[in-house]
Amino acid sequence: MSASSAATSHLSGSSSAQAFAAPLAAASAAMHSGAAAGLDSTLLLNGQKAVTIVHNGTPYRLQATKLGKLILTK
Repeated sequence: MSASSAATSHLSGSSSAQAFAAPLAAASAAMHSGAAAGLDSTLLLNGQKAVTIVHNGTPYRLQATKLGKLILTK
């Protein structure tokens, strides 16, 4: 299962699922194309101040600060 399909299936039934569909598809395309070494934070945040990222079954919160910094908390 790809990272984008795993993330999408994790969000299924959630109101956030539709909000993440396009950014996940773009992120997946960027990662699989080999063109980009990184992932732009705007794809992850999708216009929001904070998002939850699930890594190995553990939720983490990625938050953008007013100064443009990122904070990742468990």
